[in-house]
Amino acid sequence: MDSLTAWQPRVLSVLRIVSGLIFLLHGTQKLLGVPASTRAVEAFSLPWTAGVIEIVSGLAILVGFMTRPAAFLASGTMAVAYWMAHAPRDIFPTNNGGDAAILYCFIFLYFVFAGPGPWSIDAMMKKKG
Repeated sequence: MDSLTAWQPRVLSVLRIVSGLIFLLHGTQKLLGVPASTRAVEAFSLPWTAGVIEIVSGLAILVGFMTRPAAFLASGTMAVAYWMAHAPRDIFPTNNGGDAAILYCFIFLYFVFAGPGPWSIDAMMKKKG
């Protein structure tokens, strides 16, 4: 098990990169239509604001820049999304479509406490400073 434990910091970085990329794609889909979507989002609406947060915090999480504050914002956004958009539909996340929002919320909350891992701009800046 010690050999697996040695990989923990790098796997943390991989989890951050993948989570940030997929979160970023949620925002680009809402605001830029990439990947293609049939859903139109009205400017300055709540989903539009969520899209902006998804792009900005998703990019920051992806590259590991200001990871903790970006993850805190992203986690809170997903908590609000769950309780406002998903929970009123049904009590069960698998029925209300909110399972991804819950996972994002807690993965990003984990990054608030665990940090970005070694493969990040934050780690590079810490080494130089």
